[in-house]
Amino acid sequence: MPIYEFRCKGCKKIFEEFVRSKDYKINCPYCNSQDVDKLISTVSQTGNGSGGGGGGSCSSCSGTNCSSCH
Repeated sequence: MPIYEFRCKGCKKIFEEFVRSKDYKINCPYCNSQDVDKLISTVSQTGNGSGGGGGGSCSSCSGTNCSSCH
């Protein structure tokens, strides 16, 4: 099951949800609203198979996770 990020239009909170099917109804876990937007997420690489670290796609990052740069 894929995990997607959503933003609630009511309370503006961002949350992740397992999506079981395209017809699955998403409720905000904070305010229970169904008025949510699916966010576009980036693909994350968790390892490169060589056992080494580094190599993030952001030139200003020193680690493998560029989310700390933003």
